[in-house]
Amino acid sequence: MNLAFVDKLSVLVPTIKGPSAPLSLREKMLWTAGILVVYFTLYNTTAIGVSAQALSQPYIQLISIVFAAKVGSLITVGISPIVLSSIILQLLTGSGVLKIDPNDPVQKSRQQVIQKIAAIGIAIVESVIYVSTGFVPISSASLFPFVVLQLAIGAITIIFLDEIMTKYGIMSGINIFIASGVSYSIVASTFKILVPGAIAAVQAGGAAALSNALLVFGPLFFAIIIFLVSIYAYEMKVELPLAFEQLRGIGGRLPIPLLYVSVLPVILASSLELSFTVWFRFLAGVGGQFANIAKFIALYQNTGAGNTPALTGGLIYLISPQFPSPYPAPYGIGGYGAYFNYLLTGTSQLYLPTGGIVLIPEWIHVIIYAAVLIILCIIFGKFWIEMTGQSPKNMAEQIGDMGWQIPGFRRDPRIIENVLNKYIPTITVMGSAFVGLLAAVATLTGAIGSGMGILLTVGIIYMLYQQLQNERLFETYPILEKIVK
Repeated sequence: MNLAFVDKLSVLVPTIKGPSAPLSLREKMLWTAGILVVYFTLYNTTAIGVSAQALSQPYIQLISIVFAAKVGSLITVGISPIVLSSIILQLLTGSGVLKIDPNDPVQKSRQQVIQKIAAIGIAIVESVIYVSTGFVPISSASLFPFVVLQLAIGAITIIFLDEIMTKYGIMSGINIFIASGVSYSIVASTFKILVPGAIAAVQAGGAAALSNALLVFGPLFFAIIIFLVSIYAYEMKVELPLAFEQLRGIGGRLPIPLLYVSVLPVILASSLELSFTVWFRFLAGVGGQFANIAKFIALYQNTGAGNTPALTGGLIYLISPQFPSPYPAPYGIGGYGAYFNYLLTGTSQLYLPTGGIVLIPEWIHVIIYAAVLIILCIIFGKFWIEMTGQSPKNMAEQIGDMGWQIPGFRRDPRIIENVLNKYIPTITVMGSAFVGLLAAVATLTGAIGSGMGILLTVGIIYMLYQQLQNERLFETYPILEKIVK
């Protein structure tokens, strides 16, 4: 498809101009701090006309963490439009509908315009869906357009804050917003839920008072375990020896980490899964001849939690990490016993268009959710290395252009590509599957901040540490930047 028409559209799309000169680390930190102030101001500002009911359900909290949002606030939609527009663009590029060379500045600019237009469109559509389906309850039906307008403006603001952060901050806005939101959630949940629960356990007295108080901190304990496992995984890598052809005796190593594509696959996969639970809420009111098909896709029932029907079964339910509300959440005194018993003995509902409701063991729901998440992570991981120039072919070209070669092999990009093909595709699949599995396990064990949230935050902090370390090194030794580039 010829994308020349995008050049005309780019005039109509607002663009944040980049800095005229490279920013120092101090300037980037100041820009980042300022953007975070704006982000948390929007985060803690409730949209006018939004009702407070039904905003504390577990799946809503999970969606808020993954999307770096707060349901009911001005940024209810969060980073979802940015992530979903990226997914759509990947699918179109991967299928050959769009042919974009990320190394061509013109085509890369067109790609950014297309993604921004798509993100703005998704922001508006999702704002309508959130309010019209009751996901964001409103106090009066007459306020519907006003609430939608507020959510849309908030979502579009996040899109441009992300662009500002990318150009002026220390890293992309998506990463910073997720890490900040998860960190805020962990601290807030610890002091609002866990600490009061532990105090209540001690005040209840009895021989098991101390053990019950410690059990309350189970979600925090699981969060720490996931945090440590994630850090260990980031240190696992395969290192290929490199030699500099023009200067004998100078060599180095090319690290190919287990998490080669970092946590991006789980961001895309989890965002897509959770988006389905929002998008298909309109099926709750479908009747007539399509009622059976609607129930097969997503079964909504009134569980007594607020006036809005909750997702209790169907295909969308089976691939989501949520459970019917109220269910034994792994929080509070003795919560884990009831919670794991529910996972082993409870049932999920699948409505068959021709056979009615079929009960499926809840442990099968758990397996399906984890399997789908892992498969999506692998798919997005493979897409991502192609989109971002991290494929064996692109890496071989970069190594050759820098004057490096693998000892024992000729300095030929095709030879280097063959060597990298033995490692990068396999490690991409293994790493993507690992982050998917780890996120699923952490989420299902009730780790505070959610499994995906913790995993994303660790990855983001690790990338931030590496970036800050490199930038400080480049400021101290400018000649290194010239060599690397």
